[in-house]
Amino acid sequence: MKINFKKTYKFAIKSALYISLFTTGFVLLLMNMFYKNQLKYQVGFGIIFIISVYIFSFLVLQYRVERFIYRRVKKIYDEVSLLESTKLINQPITTDMETLSREVKKFATDKKLEIEMLEIREQYRREFLGNVSHELKTPLFTVQGYISTLLDGAMDDKTIRKKYLKRAEKGVERLIYIVEDLDMITKLESGDLDLNITEFNIVNLIQNVFDLLEMKADKKKIKLAFESKNVLSLIVKGDQDRIQQVLENLIVNSIKYGKEGGLTEVGVVNLTKKKVLIRISDNGEGVEKQNIPRLFERFYRVDKSGTRSEGGSGLGLAIVKHIIEAHKEKVYVESEFGIGSEFSFTLEKANKITKAEVK
Repeated sequence: MKINFKKTYKFAIKSALYISLFTTGFVLLLMNMFYKNQLKYQVGFGIIFIISVYIFSFLVLQYRVERFIYRRVKKIYDEVSLLESTKLINQPITTDMETLSREVKKFATDKKLEIEMLEIREQYRREFLGNVSHELKTPLFTVQGYISTLLDGAMDDKTIRKKYLKRAEKGVERLIYIVEDLDMITKLESGDLDLNITEFNIVNLIQNVFDLLEMKADKKKIKLAFESKNVLSLIVKGDQDRIQQVLENLIVNSIKYGKEGGLTEVGVVNLTKKKVLIRISDNGEGVEKQNIPRLFERFYRVDKSGTRSEGGSGLGLAIVKHIIEAHKEKVYVESEFGIGSEFSFTLEKANKITKAEVK
């Protein structure tokens, strides 16, 4: 690894000047003490002496600094393999100690931040693997338990056989659901999932989602309402199937954690001339403040008990975030524990404007 020096002479120049002034002043003082009547010789001698001492001091200091300090620094640079991955390696090493110290300090700070980020990622990786393991083993053990019971003799009873096979089927469906969601997130993160951008009516899409989830909401006596009743049509741009998935995930989440006999409202707001905001709010459990920043993490649980009373893959909000970001839009969340939550996201309006749209 070749290191080039960027020579600076600031240190040597200043040091040589201080030495020259001191030695010349000291010599002139001695000459004045012993040769008081020879002033003209003193001046000439002083000029020659200060120039000679200055040049000598400068050369010696510069040589010594480069040889005994900076060449050792160069050796350190050569031996620290981590420098190969930094911008510092592509720059010449300065012989100015202040600049060098600043660069080394910056290097150390950057490395400290990298280490902290690696530690955070490692912790996240461990949590993620643990969560994946937990989510997969629960339905796997369920399916295994029912099948083992059937093989041990319960298969002969037609009633038990049918009941256990149906339960095993539900476990398999849950496994498929988790794997499909993981596959989608992987594709979204890697950019392999192509979006089919079209223009569609977001109001009609919301109503379609209401129709799909009406029975699920009825089980908890939760009312699904469209709060922007004066908005009959609003054309937006996006992947209609993916945006429907976002709405389904958010509304299902609202129903899942909503109060019995509660309310889930969906609203459409004209944010700007080019943007529209879709809001999904409820009066359910709400989320404590410290948990809000991690809501969109894969498998993150607000409930740390490890049990999941409701179905789902635990990836719904993570998918929402990735789909909206794939549209180059933003997703937001506001929540107050015990009061309720509101999730919202932006979409781009289409150029096509209908008469029924809110102005």
